[in-house]
Amino acid sequence: AARALSLSLDKPIMGVNHCVAHLEIGRGTIDACKDPVLLYTSGANTQVIAFAEGRYRVFGETLDIGIGNCLDKFGRTLGLDFPCGPKIEELARKGNQYLELPYSIKGMDIAFSGLLTMAEQYYTKGERIEDICFSIQETTFAALTEVTERAMAHTEKKQVLLGGGVAANNRLQNMVETMARARGARSFVPSKDLCV
Repeated sequence: AARALSLSLDKPIMGVNHCVAHLEIGRGTIDACKDPVLLYTSGANTQVIAFAEGRYRVFGETLDIGIGNCLDKFGRTLGLDFPCGPKIEELARKGNQYLELPYSIKGMDIAFSGLLTMAEQYYTKGERIEDICFSIQETTFAALTEVTERAMAHTEKKQVLLGGGVAANNRLQNMVETMARARGARSFVPSKDLCV
């Protein structure tokens, strides 16, 4: 369909890397955001990307499932409608007890499947849903913030940009903003309609 439209309008087709597009959207819509590390948090993809040595490079990524898929899979266990992330965020605000979950970082890469399995086990055992959601967010977002900070230190960049649907989560935004401020850096988030 794209090729037919291209031919009928006499316009070229240009391939665009989805992950890099999130980075460019942020840079293109936020004037002060010029050379960030991108924390890309969507359903299938979770990556830390930056422009370094003349090209975009992936500094860390998920080894199994993306953060969005992790949240959606747990949400389906609870019977939540898709997308589950916003409802999990709402439930997490009512949580007040942290339940220990696997914190799995290998170098600059992250794994969430063990955390998801344990969260589902907590649900089966009857733990408060709000506390499980709170714990999922605190653990996953802390890991994402940690690997993003490592990439910022490695690249010596002073800006971080959140991208992808999960970037709309206020708790993730707050954790990354706190980390950036502590480093003397700035954090940016595109408008919600551009995150997805």
